[in-house]
Amino acid sequence: MSHTNGLTGVSNLDEEKGLDRTQTAVTMSPEMFEKLYLTPKVPHAGNNIKRFANPTPVGLIGFNIAGFSFAMILMGWGGASGASPIASDIVSSGSGIFFFGAMLLIVGMIGEWIIGNFFSMITMGLFGIFWLSFGLLQLPTLQLDSPYITADDPTGANSPEFNASLALFLLVWGFAIFTLTIFSLKTNAVFATIYVILTAFSFVMSGCYWRLSSGDASMAVSLQKAGGALLFVAATLGWYLTVVIIAGEMRFPLPLPVGDLSHFWPKTDQELADEKRK
Repeated sequence: MSHTNGLTGVSNLDEEKGLDRTQTAVTMSPEMFEKLYLTPKVPHAGNNIKRFANPTPVGLIGFNIAGFSFAMILMGWGGASGASPIASDIVSSGSGIFFFGAMLLIVGMIGEWIIGNFFSMITMGLFGIFWLSFGLLQLPTLQLDSPYITADDPTGANSPEFNASLALFLLVWGFAIFTLTIFSLKTNAVFATIYVILTAFSFVMSGCYWRLSSGDASMAVSLQKAGGALLFVAATLGWYLTVVIIAGEMRFPLPLPVGDLSHFWPKTDQELADEKRK
């Protein structure tokens, strides 16, 4: 007798022994699918989603740990940040945080691609590369700010040109997150709220760097703390989603709501051939 893991369990008995083959299936509603995979339920060409484990919590955990750590540093908890945004304390401790978040998110993205989860794949790929690229921008060994070194600024990190470029980077990233925020409205309220908050976070941090490039350090610090608070709330909701998904996969009796939004949209879990016949 052999068993297969996932949504379908099949018992194969040797017909030569006079036994029959039986097949049982456990169906999953679109609401439950979107709760566990953070993506609308759509027809899949293969059955990889039945054969492989759910990779969504892996990426979420990477985002949560990186987000919580970076948020607390931005808010200056325990004196972690200095007078200017993304201070030296962030640079020295942040590279590991970014790489940790990026690594798990990219692994999660590959897993989502394998099982055919389109929106989750985009989400984890986007945030994975963000943490990686933003960490590299702050990595001291790369000395990306060295072209802006002056007598008054021996590191170049406080130069208007360098901080303006970071502001533009976060501005573009914010528009990318805003675009995906629209499509997140097909999943659940918690996930969509995370997207809304992260859009605000990116624009606030862009403003932080703009003010720093203009020499307004006081306003820049205020925006830094506001950005940290937004990221902290997003990471908190991310942990909530992680617990919900793991509890669902482990069949743990923890019926926490996520605010399913699928009933506001037409059903997407029917085959394309059926759709064509209508």
